[in-house]
Amino acid sequence: MARKQRKNNKKSFWHRIRFKYKLSFFNETTLEEVWSFRLSQLTAFLTLALFAFMLIAFTALIIIKTPIRNYLPGYLDVEIRKEIVDNALRADSLERMISIQSLYLENVAGILSGTIELDSIRQIDSLAHVDANYEIPRSKSEEKFVKSFEEEEKYNLTVLNPNPVPTDGIFFYKPVNGVVSSHYEADARHFGVDLVAAPKESVLATLDGTVVFTGFDPNFGNVIQLQHKNGFLSVYKHNELLLKEIGDHVVAGEAIALVGNTGKLSTGPHLHFELWYKGIPVNPEEYIAF
Repeated sequence: MARKQRKNNKKSFWHRIRFKYKLSFFNETTLEEVWSFRLSQLTAFLTLALFAFMLIAFTALIIIKTPIRNYLPGYLDVEIRKEIVDNALRADSLERMISIQSLYLENVAGILSGTIELDSIRQIDSLAHVDANYEIPRSKSEEKFVKSFEEEEKYNLTVLNPNPVPTDGIFFYKPVNGVVSSHYEADARHFGVDLVAAPKESVLATLDGTVVFTGFDPNFGNVIQLQHKNGFLSVYKHNELLLKEIGDHVVAGEAIALVGNTGKLSTGPHLHFELWYKGIPVNPEEYIAF
């Protein structure tokens, strides 16, 4: 009995929503039927649903394909977002360069005005005759230092190189403001210095150059290499994010990456910085005052 009643209710429901109604429009003056059409509840629901879907699709298409999307709250184009980040990093680099130039100008002004005291030097008579072959005698401590230095450098291959690294007129930018945690040790195959710095701090190009390599290494994380003039090559490892691509030209002091903690050999947020000259690693601390 209950099953039969449910069956009748089901038939009654489908009959009710499929039952057609006639909608007529009459002329108010003549009461003549002008227009009419038949529809059921099911037809009316499907028609409204289709109309709503088409309206939503049309609105979304207008927003996506027209500049109207720029006026939506919270929307920001990917290219604009990248440009904002680049401008912020460029502004940070310019601020650093301005501070360096300001300090330089202050020192020059102080020297010209006489407010900066000269280092203590031995005064000589500019008119006195000076023997060009005269050698200042060495003290015992100087002779001891020279002897120990010669013993240490006796078997160093770098002393056999008759052509020293030309650095006249070259100013190396500090790649990042940080503290040296590990020094250059060629014997331990540590061909660079580790600089502990704040996470995501800007990593700067040490010289003008061109990006010759960008990629990820399992041990050193995100790596970027710059080829410079005069045979120099600089390497930056363990970066969080690389801001340049292969072939990009950069200027000294320009942001090229962000300090990170990537790679298996990384023990914390820092930058591993290497400096090479004509395929031979050199100690960065001999050229940059960290």
